[in-house]
Amino acid sequence: MPKDYLDAVRQAGQTVNPLFAFLGMVVETIEPDRAVLRLPFRPELIQGGGVVAGGVLAALLDETMAHAVLGGNKPGHKTTTVNLSVSYLRPAGPGADLTCEARVIKRGGRVLFVEAEARSGDLEAARATASFLLLA
Repeated sequence: MPKDYLDAVRQAGQTVNPLFAFLGMVVETIEPDRAVLRLPFRPELIQGGGVVAGGVLAALLDETMAHAVLGGNKPGHKTTTVNLSVSYLRPAGPGADLTCEARVIKRGGRVLFVEAEARSGDLEAARATASFLLLA
């Protein structure tokens, strides 16, 4: 890890990340300090108000940021989220896939700072910042 994991998570029908499989997340790009994930629309992602649930957006943002971190980690280094702040900018309505892009802003000795944005179609739906802790 992370190379073996990152190679496996990119594969269709992967089983190394059960959350990806459950939600239907698809890896578009993972490279050092940058990742893009896509969440194809499914009616099960909609909450009672008729829009994508905020928790689904938060999960997509968090996972995309974590994979941006993993893409730049040295072999054997793992990571965990220690802080996540999400700003919801507009509802993500039904029908459009969600796409999220994340970038590592700063790699400290043990703490990394990351930003991400999630889009519903062409519109930005949410933005997040997070801190991640490197685990050796």
